[in-house]
Amino acid sequence: MSGYRSGSRRRWGWHPLSPDWAERVVASAGVRPGDLVLDLGAGDGALTAPLVAAGARVLAVELHARRAAALRERFAAADVRVLELDLAELRLPSRPFRVVANPPFDGATTLVRSLLAAPGMLSADLVLQQAAARRWAERNRVRRRRLRVGLRVPRSAFRPPPRVDAAVLQIR
Repeated sequence: MSGYRSGSRRRWGWHPLSPDWAERVVASAGVRPGDLVLDLGAGDGALTAPLVAAGARVLAVELHARRAAALRERFAAADVRVLELDLAELRLPSRPFRVVANPPFDGATTLVRSLLAAPGMLSADLVLQQAAARRWAERNRVRRRRLRVGLRVPRSAFRPPPRVDAAVLQIR
């Protein structure tokens, strides 16, 4: 994904959620114990931690080597597998899976298109720029899936805050 490989947090498009907002996003996703959940752009594990607490089996995808190593160490005792790779290179599972993610904003369109085409995806809850989430939700149905805007996430929910508010795009 462009701009994600090097530079500052802002250049990467990395805006981690605060722990309380990460918990809200996971709670609204309806994750159940045993679910396979992909955390795409896992960062420091803000969403991974509440996913583990919910009993999910987590596949955390993170491009940044130091953050991927920190995720491996932090979740060594949990049912978490960390993949260090660019989201554009990810092969989605063929078995049923869910997605709960706060991906880099700059690659959201490509990611959503990929997820909509994935036959094994049961649901996705993606923290996106609010305008992008609305645009996708206006389509309502894409490839037999329903899209809608869920939680509104203010820029104050991130550290560092992005320039815009966000929202959760729910795909079912």
